[in-house]
Amino acid sequence: MAKAKPNLIFAYGTLKRGFPNHGLMQDLKTNDDLVFMDTSHTEDPYPLVCGPQGIPYLINLPGSGHCVKGEVYAVSDDAVVRLDEFEGVKYGYYERIPVVVVTDGGEKVKAEGYFGHRNFGEILWKKKGQVGLIEYGENEAKEYVKKEDRPGGFCICIALQALQEEFIKHIQITNNLHNSSHTNQIAE
Repeated sequence: MAKAKPNLIFAYGTLKRGFPNHGLMQDLKTNDDLVFMDTSHTEDPYPLVCGPQGIPYLINLPGSGHCVKGEVYAVSDDAVVRLDEFEGVKYGYYERIPVVVVTDGGEKVKAEGYFGHRNFGEILWKKKGQVGLIEYGENEAKEYVKKEDRPGGFCICIALQALQEEFIKHIQITNNLHNSSHTNQIAE
């Protein structure tokens, strides 16, 4: 008897067919936990950027960026558990968030996608100059470093925390310049 696959997952990066981590999707398919549904794109624009180690992140800022291309999969509850683990949900790397996608067949479906965690997503978007991708492709995949190939001790959360600290310093400097300029205007 086939397993129930009540969840729809939108994959936009390394889990897509032909990309570095699609092996996980193949494994889930082999275990009857996943079925490819269709290629698709987000109904609304979202930022898609690559962060440290070439890791792609969809950022939960609807209305910014582009309608992002990807794939929709129907998956079992067991598959969701494995995907959450792979995406580091419990560590705050990604959040699984509802997203409406439009299949190439023209059907609007409610799926879930793995978005860069809110603790760093917007910061990463600003760090990238608010310029995003329409699609994670072969060029971006060349920059991707698989988990097992990352330098010993490299933790993406440390890299993202450093990015956040850098952005906070930038904001503080900007505020100080603004306050200094305002003070000089008053003194004149």
